[in-house]
Amino acid sequence: MTILQTFIFAIVQGITELFPISSVAHGVLTPYFFHWNLDPAFLKEHFLPFLVMLHLGTAITLLLYFGTEWINIIASIFKKDDKSRKLMFLISVGTIPAAVIGLFLESSLRHMFSNVSSAAFFLIINGCILYWGERLRASQGQKTIDDLTYKQAAVIGLFQSFALVPGFSRSGATMTAGFWMGLKHEDSVRFSMLLATPIIIGASIMEVPRLIHTDVAGLFQISLIGGITAGIAAFCSVWTLMKWFHTNEVNAMRPFAWYCWLVGFGVLVSQFIER
Repeated sequence: MTILQTFIFAIVQGITELFPISSVAHGVLTPYFFHWNLDPAFLKEHFLPFLVMLHLGTAITLLLYFGTEWINIIASIFKKDDKSRKLMFLISVGTIPAAVIGLFLESSLRHMFSNVSSAAFFLIINGCILYWGERLRASQGQKTIDDLTYKQAAVIGLFQSFALVPGFSRSGATMTAGFWMGLKHEDSVRFSMLLATPIIIGASIMEVPRLIHTDVAGLFQISLIGGITAGIAAFCSVWTLMKWFHTNEVNAMRPFAWYCWLVGFGVLVSQFIER
């Protein structure tokens, strides 16, 4: 990838990884929109490690943004802090379903559905989930993360595995599941962001060493630039999301649902015309 392509892709990834509009779908659709003819060998052998480096930039941003909470969570291992320790266990329980499913099914699911048409189709479905998920949320919607049970955390974590299919959003699925569990909008977003961090870091630990030892000249440097760019874009995204959900407790997901429908249907129509 060129430097310009890397910047564009990293900005798109940093925004869409945290916005509930599917970063994986946009990873498929971005080259289509810009008519990039990427090297098939690069896509097959090096695209995943490159993408993981962008995710690592996002994960570092999440660690920094929620730094106080992560410090308290880690400190709770060594000192008595029941609130932070419970949060650590909730995140651990919520991480298990996606980690296990991803370990066994990620490769087959991504290869099965990673094309423009399927990404657009599932993006439309994602919009439906966002729209109806909020409408069908628990009527109270007043719970905080402290009120979650471990069973509810596991359910939210299970929804996180939907992101293995391009078009389904990790954050969108976990936020929606949080609404159904009765969480307030802001708390649902916060738990979604905390839950995403271990998964992203875990994937990075597995893939980044491959990127460092790659024999493609300059790939690590380009990926590093992409990771920094994605991290900056992600910081802007999480700041915007937290502000948005803090001030929009009613119908906060609808703009994202409309966006998914517009892009999904637009891509499918354009492909139909091209044929």
